[in-house]
Amino acid sequence: MSVGRLHHLIFDCPDPGASARFWKGVLGWPITYDDGDFVVVSADDTTSGLAFQRAPDHRRATWPDPEVPQQAHYDVMVDDREAAGHAVVALGAVRLPGDHVFADPAGHPFCLIRRPGWAPPVQNAQQAG
Repeated sequence: MSVGRLHHLIFDCPDPGASARFWKGVLGWPITYDDGDFVVVSADDTTSGLAFQRAPDHRRATWPDPEVPQQAHYDVMVDDREAAGHAVVALGAVRLPGDHVFADPAGHPFCLIRRPGWAPPVQNAQQAG
């Protein structure tokens, strides 16, 4: 029995539209809600996803320096980490120190991880969607 169900994972950022466009490109999900200050990226408008809310005083994470903590961290499963790394940089990510570690345009760190054996191939999932 659960108390609730995840709705959205919400991130503060200086420009919600820019963050949403970046993650739309990474995950292949559409922007399903946008009021300018709050933008959602999800599989469809009845599915939980990622949300970005305007925070004018947002401070970028300084990972690995702990002065400003990560605040949030994504693990993104991919079929080919090298190809995915080039793709996220083309979308606006910045490479950070570490093994396949990047920051999105608002500075949120994320890692590209090899797809676990139990998960279907990512490319096939994108083509089916």
